[in-house]
Amino acid sequence: MSKIRRVAVTSPQTRLAHARRRSRHRWRQPRLPVSDTQRATALYTAQRRRGVPALVLMFALLLGLPGVFALFPGLDTVRLLGIPLSWLMLAVLPYPAMALLARWQLRRAERLEDDR
Repeated sequence: MSKIRRVAVTSPQTRLAHARRRSRHRWRQPRLPVSDTQRATALYTAQRRRGVPALVLMFALLLGLPGVFALFPGLDTVRLLGIPLSWLMLAVLPYPAMALLARWQLRRAERLEDDR
């Protein structure tokens, strides 16, 4: 028989889980000073207010596409690479538009943070 000693191998997540179990008290979110709390609340409110136009534009895009298809039924007959244009509009158009809306909203929110 060999005299090799056995070693238990554990993942880093296992060690973290065991360490968390050892702490006896519940985790509490750190409290901000009153001035920071007021600033964070004002910033949160302003960012939510600025987010409404982006949300409205997104819903107008997603809910407006069926209206465009109803107004222009000829889009089904127009084909691009053998695929009806209405299908391409439905499958491709929303994603870049939503990415641009998200980028626009992010820039507006970050600009608001930089100003305050």
